[in-house]
Amino acid sequence: MKKDLGLPEQPAVPRVVTAEPLAHVAEDGRAHLLREHLEAVGQWAAMLAPREDLRAPALATGRWHDLGKYTQDFWYRIRAENGFEAHLEKEGALERDHSTAGALWALSRDPRLLPLALAIAGHHAGLPDLAAFKARLGREGKQALLADARARCDVPALLDGPLGFEPGALLRLAPLRLELWTRMLFSLLCDADFLDTEAFFDASRGAKREVPVTLSQLAERLRGFLDEKQRVAPDTEVNRVRREVLSAAVEAASLHPGVFSLTVPTGGGKTLTSMAFALEHARRHGLQRVIVAIPYTSIIEQSADVYRQAFQGLEHAVIEHHSAVDPEKETALNRVASENWDAPVIVTTTVQLLESLFARRPSACRKLHRVARSVIVLDEAQTLPPSLLAPILDGLGALVKDYDCSVVICTATQPALGRRPDFQEGLPDAREIVPASVRAFERLRRVRVRWPTLGRKLPYTELADAVAAERDVLAVVHLRDDARRLCELVDERLGHQETLHLSALMCPEHRSEVLADIKARKRRGEPVRLVATQLVEAGVDLDFRVVFRGLGGLDALAQAAGRCNREGLLDELGELRVYEPETQPPRGVPRAAQDVTRGLLEQAPDLDLFAPASFQRYFERLYATRKLDEKGIQDLRAKLQFEAVSKAFKLVEDDWSASVVVPYGNREALLDVLRKLGPSRERLRALQRFTVTVPRKVREAWLARELARLAAETVAYLGPEHTSAYHERFGLLLDRVGILDPSFLIPG
Repeated sequence: MKKDLGLPEQPAVPRVVTAEPLAHVAEDGRAHLLREHLEAVGQWAAMLAPREDLRAPALATGRWHDLGKYTQDFWYRIRAENGFEAHLEKEGALERDHSTAGALWALSRDPRLLPLALAIAGHHAGLPDLAAFKARLGREGKQALLADARARCDVPALLDGPLGFEPGALLRLAPLRLELWTRMLFSLLCDADFLDTEAFFDASRGAKREVPVTLSQLAERLRGFLDEKQRVAPDTEVNRVRREVLSAAVEAASLHPGVFSLTVPTGGGKTLTSMAFALEHARRHGLQRVIVAIPYTSIIEQSADVYRQAFQGLEHAVIEHHSAVDPEKETALNRVASENWDAPVIVTTTVQLLESLFARRPSACRKLHRVARSVIVLDEAQTLPPSLLAPILDGLGALVKDYDCSVVICTATQPALGRRPDFQEGLPDAREIVPASVRAFERLRRVRVRWPTLGRKLPYTELADAVAAERDVLAVVHLRDDARRLCELVDERLGHQETLHLSALMCPEHRSEVLADIKARKRRGEPVRLVATQLVEAGVDLDFRVVFRGLGGLDALAQAAGRCNREGLLDELGELRVYEPETQPPRGVPRAAQDVTRGLLEQAPDLDLFAPASFQRYFERLYATRKLDEKGIQDLRAKLQFEAVSKAFKLVEDDWSASVVVPYGNREALLDVLRKLGPSRERLRALQRFTVTVPRKVREAWLARELARLAAETVAYLGPEHTSAYHERFGLLLDRVGILDPSFLIPG
């Protein structure tokens, strides 16, 4: 036990007192011998390797990764910090770097072992840029680390054993293939290091992670669930299409692994059909897991619930992994808590999946080797950002070609992701899972589209008149301010406050309550008028007779149409009424997408919104307007600039990635628990329900002026004195933060 805990000189728990080099020391005094740790990490890494050409390099990398812990500095420090008798006096700062020695040893064995050296050097701080790594090795004193470690190493076989592979083979890999190979090796090392460290500190954690469920069991359970679902479903055209789509997916599962597309209209059963294909495909071809990557957290929770219902009795096989709750700092204890995707079914964000390919932090990269030999379902694939499309598709293509993955591009609005003469980074040709003979889009057509008169902007006063005249209507606008303005205008026409509102200025808990209110009103047969931003187009289960939608990208319009007559229960077709709004969509892709749609309509005023060919033309034109590798990531990857790649690859730009806990619901109780017990995955997830995303500069200004505070130094929140800044209908009003709630000034 540590001296600073105020315990007696003679500890109550017997210590292992040893002069042997140590890797770790537990708080109860147990010693983790370094030679045991190095050998175990090497064996773990080799066992986890997804390819034969990674096994021997992984074994060597694991055995060398902590050679720096053999140095005298580390020997002294680990004993001094954990209450062991050090038996020497040491003056000045101790050398804390214990990863460079192993990297130096790899290069001293053979300069061609650079990928191993990079993985070892980054296993704590993250994969470095090649130039920074070389500068680090050249600093004064670093060579002495290796000499000290070699002199004190008590197992010469760890250093001098046969490599078991030909180093020259690494140099024959093309630059981008070598970059991903290095990442895979790094992933193996990090996971192996975490697992062995976890087993030492708390062996029970590993047991909790084990999921004794096979993909075959899950496939069988899902088949039973779907058979029963179809048995009790009424014989409608929608359900007939769903059966045919499912049957086609199961039949296509026998096809050789590669790239697939699942193009299914809204209501066609995409969520369960894609899982049925993925499980059967994985089972037939010996793949290890299914990874469903979804762009929005709200859809993750919704989809995970659907899967758990389907896997009744085996629902623990489904793991949700949200990117927003990853630990930001690497410590021995929080590293063993990070998830490594060792489960049959993973439901995660697109951010989390792609971060594995382009990040540098050990906790983020740890799971990459688990992605190999998987079926990757890319849900709502049209949301992939054009500015990053080249590296994303090149990375996914490499997973298919080199690491035995299958990728399923799953959406009603298929983007143009295949290779073309002007787009060599595209994916190999995708095989469509649902044959054209099913005619799914034609048979599930439940909406007629009324296109606008191009060039005529519809004033919000007229739009408010039209919305007020309907009893069951959704109006989708481009901007948050537009949503509030239109909502108030509709209320004016009705003469009372009735119109519902949804935007990203409302926290998830608040939005969930509004969605529940919508369903309750519909059950009671009451009018439902909803004004919302585009967030309702992200998998939110809504169904209206009429939908108004501001002119935007063709994919966004199709998503809006998916909220209209969604279940096909109307006696007539629903209506999507597209209008040209007073305000423009945000700059960048949204505005470019609107321009592309306008151009298509100018050429074909009767454009078919639901025809796959329309989307092919739309996305080809949209991508032609953008730089598909805007930040030069492919060039950085080829130069092994890992840190530069991680900084450049941002699916969500930092300017809009700051969240703040708002004064809503029971968030105070959750903040109290966080303050008392500190951050954990569960506590952070609970608080996510009460967060709103704001510009990072705005949040920093609030913190500087103490309008916002930090709980447990990790979570920014607005104090109770700013309750009036959170509106019961419209959510967070940024301009009211700093204006004290008058009730807060009244003495208790």
